[in-house]
Amino acid sequence: MSKIPAGKIFKEPLVHFLLIGLALFLVFKIAGGQESQSPDEIVVTQGVVESLVMSWEKTRQRLPTPREMESLVESYIKEEVLYREALAMGLEKEDTIIKRRLGQKMTFLFEDVADQSQVTDQQLTRYLAENTENYRIEPQFTFSHVYLNPDKRTENLEEDARLLLTELQGSQGAGGEAPYGDSLMLPYSFESLRAGDVDRQFGTGFAAQLSEVQTGEWTGPVRSGFGMHLVFIEEKIESRVPDLEEVRDVVKRDLIAQHRRDANEKIYQRLRERYTITIERPEIVDSKASGRTAL
Repeated sequence: MSKIPAGKIFKEPLVHFLLIGLALFLVFKIAGGQESQSPDEIVVTQGVVESLVMSWEKTRQRLPTPREMESLVESYIKEEVLYREALAMGLEKEDTIIKRRLGQKMTFLFEDVADQSQVTDQQLTRYLAENTENYRIEPQFTFSHVYLNPDKRTENLEEDARLLLTELQGSQGAGGEAPYGDSLMLPYSFESLRAGDVDRQFGTGFAAQLSEVQTGEWTGPVRSGFGMHLVFIEEKIESRVPDLEEVRDVVKRDLIAQHRRDANEKIYQRLRERYTITIERPEIVDSKASGRTAL
């Protein structure tokens, strides 16, 4: 049987997890945790008192008064008494909320393992390349528009749009406020508006239509959730994938989160292998058929 190098063993996430657990256990023992006490003894250690004070100060931005300190300690004792009595009665057994909370605590320990790993520029570059669509910068549009209200113009809408477009095309650029068109609770012009914001303002699909429009001339009609528009695109900035330096902090955050998920799943699968799992699937009576169906 080949031997595994010691250095490789200590790089394993499960080993990290076990070492962290052992360290927490030793710290708990040295600090005089409750487990070192007899079942009928409650010792409010100096560490507990300091923790209560820190929590109070963080919330209230001041130290507790002597009376408030006495109340904090008494609340801690009450909670400990009720907690121990609940354990003695077995109230924690088969309690979904308690199971979920303990499971969350285990997950936090797994994630602490992942946080110890250093993220390199090479890893960040590779992660960005593998997930480009998550960081792609949207197209941007600088444009003006003239609105035609279909409810107001009814059967003349198409003809009005054609005549107005001809007149606008004879003007010099977008100019100032358009002398024609109908009122709309939106600005006449927009500068460097991202595609997502364009759709939020005019309705889904409007930005895609702007992408097909030529710049530097009045064109249309372009339909929105409000009706019909004649548009003048001054500038379009195409969608692109940013350089790493532009999104380094976001990519690093996402990569660390991925490391946490991977470590969580890897450790869980190793722990799961220690158990023999049997799933008893109940049979459900099908009301529309005579037979039974197993889940």
